[in-house]
Amino acid sequence: MTQAILSVRPPEPVSSTARLNVVAVSGSVSAPSKTRALLDEIVAALGNRLEITAHTVSLNEIGPALAGAVRRDELPPTVEAELERIERADVLVVASPVYRAAVSGLFKHLFDLVDQHALAGTPVIVSATGGSDRHALVVEHHLRPLFAFFQAVTLPLGVYACEAEFSGGRVAGAALRDRIERAVEVSVPLIRRLSGSAVDRSARAVR
Repeated sequence: MTQAILSVRPPEPVSSTARLNVVAVSGSVSAPSKTRALLDEIVAALGNRLEITAHTVSLNEIGPALAGAVRRDELPPTVEAELERIERADVLVVASPVYRAAVSGLFKHLFDLVDQHALAGTPVIVSATGGSDRHALVVEHHLRPLFAFFQAVTLPLGVYACEAEFSGGRVAGAALRDRIERAVEVSVPLIRRLSGSAVDRSARAVR
């Protein structure tokens, strides 16, 4: 009597190079801009703790084509591609300047065209820049409600920066750097839990 020999395929090894797809969105229509500088600092701080690939969607680049579209099917392919990047992100980092006590109109218009179901469960770090501390609550009163609509997960600490905390178009204030580091520090465990694929560099170094 012959026995059937079953061929068992060994499990695929888990890749140690898995990276989170981080998409940053700058709501400023200026270049260079303090908003973009803040965004870059937050993404860099994430990159110091997690294995990521990062892409930035800049409204100063896509704004003219975006502003002329009332519906998504009116967008040119370049802007459609940026919307799809936002919808496929593992993590979003968003920043808007404060205009007339609210987020940038083009920033809101961009997210008006994002599929309403695409960001459900996506972790989002929210941030904003303004002329003074008087606009700091735009993070809580405008950005968090916007992403709550999408059923995204806004991470615990947002970051607001005022004009005095920049020098030469770059983040200069020690207090702002501390707020960025703290926001990222408390976000990383939640990002790892939500994504299931992040590699924490600091944890790996301890091992």
